[in-house]
Amino acid sequence: MSAVNLGLPRLRGASNASQPRPDNPALIDTFGRVATDLRVSLTDRCNLRCTYCMPAEGLPWLPGEDVLTDEELLRLLRIAVERLGVTDIRLTGGEPMLRPGLEDLVAEITELRPRPRLSMTTNGIGLAKRAAKLAAAGLDRINVSLDTVDPETFRAITRRDRLSHVLAGLEAARAAGLDPVKVNAVLLRGVNEHEAAPLLRFCLEHGYHLRFIEQMPLDAQHGWNRGDMVTAEEILGLLRADFELTPSPSERGGAPAERWLVDGGPAEVGVIASVTRPFCAACERTRLTADGAVRSCLFSNAETDLRGLLRGGADDEAVADAWRMTMWGKLAGHEINDAGFAQPIRPMSAIGG
Repeated sequence: MSAVNLGLPRLRGASNASQPRPDNPALIDTFGRVATDLRVSLTDRCNLRCTYCMPAEGLPWLPGEDVLTDEELLRLLRIAVERLGVTDIRLTGGEPMLRPGLEDLVAEITELRPRPRLSMTTNGIGLAKRAAKLAAAGLDRINVSLDTVDPETFRAITRRDRLSHVLAGLEAARAAGLDPVKVNAVLLRGVNEHEAAPLLRFCLEHGYHLRFIEQMPLDAQHGWNRGDMVTAEEILGLLRADFELTPSPSERGGAPAERWLVDGGPAEVGVIASVTRPFCAACERTRLTADGAVRSCLFSNAETDLRGLLRGGADDEAVADAWRMTMWGKLAGHEINDAGFAQPIRPMSAIGG
């Protein structure tokens, strides 16, 4: 984990944002964490309608004029890399491949110096035709969301008949050298939790790195129910029925996934237990929405409008300072397990994963 010792008390939940911020150009917070990993939403639009994310009819999408232009986005990324110490950028959505000119955007991001590591999270639809071009443009690796390898279950979850397209996209990503190809899966009680072991077996057979993610309260319907969530402990129990799991000796650092060796290794499986085993103390992430708002946490209900600063004529250092102050006020944790937790107004598709 990247961290600095600021000599400030460690308070549970609250930040010490009233304390003067040290003269440090990095994205530090009052708990000594340093954000070096930027998650960038390129669009809030998506071509699936996953039941745990949005309603069947979709959502009111951002008007085109509200979305950052390529020029604005690249300026913010340049500020993040050159002035704020960001070393890793992940492109997200919605579905990032719905952003026009994605390959050109990837190429321009990789021209930033120092060059950031660049990854993307996608639902995989359309990836079969674009993986090679994205790799050629400079994309380093990719995460593909896939909750099932059963066509009927895929239709039930996503409300679309597109499983074959996702599987073809995974194969194309591997062929293009976007290694490691990671698969993100959410298990839903009564829907696909019985597929935990088959999903892992599928990924092992194809050389993909599987990570299970606990379902989080980020749906547009605000219908998340803790009792419906398949917990990390349950996921591990389902896997242990078919595989031997031992803790990975690799350093976790700020990575969100707990990693386990499968049948002695070297293959691994990850579990991201955002709800039941929070990893907020090691968080290295900062987030930028498609309309130019910076967020200190996925679950934050506060954000700072950087797009307004750009369009209002602010210089780069003023934008950087606004970003720094947003991160300075970051809370100790997401507080999902506290009685007063309030689900973010924006859903995951609007924030960016």
